[in-house]
Order: sequence, then structure tokens, then C-alpha cells
Amino acid sequence: MSSVTVIIPYKKNLNFLFPALQSIFSQTYKKFKILIIYDDEDKSDLFYIKKFITKKKIKKKYSIKIILNKKNLGAGESRNVGIKLSKSKYIAFLDSDDFWHKNKLKIQLNIMKKNRLIISHTSYNVINESGKKISSRKSKKITNFNDILNSCDIGLSTVVIDKNFLKKNNLKFPKISTKEDYVLWLKVLEKIPNIIGINKCLTNYRKRKNSLSSNTFVSLVNGYKVYKNYLKMGYVESFYRLFILSINYLKKTYLV
Repeated sequence: MSSVTVIIPYKKNLNFLFPALQSIFSQTYKKFKILIIYDDEDKSDLFYIKKFITKKKIKKKYSIKIILNKKNLGAGESRNVGIKLSKSKYIAFLDSDDFWHKNKLKIQLNIMKKNRLIISHTSYNVINESGKKISSRKSKKITNFNDILNSCDIGLSTVVIDKNFLKKNNLKFPKISTKEDYVLWLKVLEKIPNIIGINKCLTNYRKRKNSLSSNTFVSLVNGYKVYKNYLKMGYVESFYRLFILSINYLKKTYLV
């Protein structure tokens, strides 16, 4: 059995998907399985993905499976599909336009096993579409519920989490187009005291101009939903929390 299942939701990122996969193949830790959740009603990219992963040297070495969603679910719910199908002890998330350092899983899993951690995340670099480094995000050693309420500093593609913990607590990504990972981390921190950060840049997060997360209006609407719909706060507190979250985001983005 693989120790880790790497879950990759996919939609129209063909040029970035292959480097993402190569970064998994290059891992010094080899006990992994890859689930690509194909979340696009347009199946035109499917041929190229299948052709890539069925190359003899890849098919022979790695366990890769493509899951086809019957309809477009979005990244969060696609990850839920992968979590449900996983039989590994750990789940690792990787978005199809991001990629890892070769020692990412080895370093992270060694620390998690040694300290019996349920979840961990790492520092990461922010790169542009051409791969040039723009900035970096340093992970806090310890993040609790109140910390993350004001600023979400956990990069999705850096996270590794215990699958049984998710299953036992019925924790899933919500039905929301952005900030779905933010909701999940908040729900995790309602169950455990803190999330441990590893201050090593082991992931490259690709900031894209036309992505959903770069749409300011969508991000603000979904930020409000996080507080109002998922944390059940009142209108005033929800707007206040959204204001603080936005200020902290601007500080990280433009003052670093």
C-alpha cells in the first residue's frame, strides 16, 4: 500500500500539469500513488494526459489513475472525490499548476511521523506563469484557530494530512469556488489545537492572471461566505473578519 496519495484536480492546465507530475516522479520518497481528478466536461486534454502517463518508463514505475467527473465539480469537490477513493495513510494535495521540491515528501513525512502529526504544511515560493520567483511565504511554526481567522498562510499544495483523521471527523472541502481550502483548515482547527508549519520552501505556487483565486470580486464574496455560512458568524462580524483578512492579504502581497 502507498503511504501517500497525491490528489491533483485537473481543468485546462495541460502545459503546467506535466511539470507538476514530473515533480512528483522526482520525489526522493517513492511510496506514493497519484490520483488525477479530471474535472472538465471538455475531454480534449484527456488523450494527451493518458498518452503521457502510459509511457513505458512512467507506467512501469508509478501508480497513476485518472478519475473522470461526470460533470464539473470544481477543485474542492474534486479533491473530495480523491480523498474518498484513497486507501493511503496520508493525503497530499498538489494543484495542477504548482510543483514540488524533490525532497518535499521525504522531509515532511519524516517530521510528521517523528512528531505524530495529523497535518503539516511548509513554506513556499510564489512564481509567475513563466516560472520566475515573485516572492515567498514563510510558514508559521504553530498556527491555531485564531491565527488563521485573520490570515490564511497555509498553502494548499504544501499540505499533507492523515486520511483517517478526515474520515473520522467527516471533514471535506466545501462547495465553494475559492477559499475552499481555507474553510477546511478552519474546520481542522476546530478539532485539533494547532497545525504545524515546516519552514522550508518545498513547494512552488504558480500565481496566474486568469485564475479564480485572482478574481478579486469572487474572492471577496467567498471570503464573506467563509465567515457567514461556514463559521456561522453574524453580518457585522463577517464583514469585519473579511476586512482584516483582506488587509493582511494585501500586506503579504505588496509589502513583502
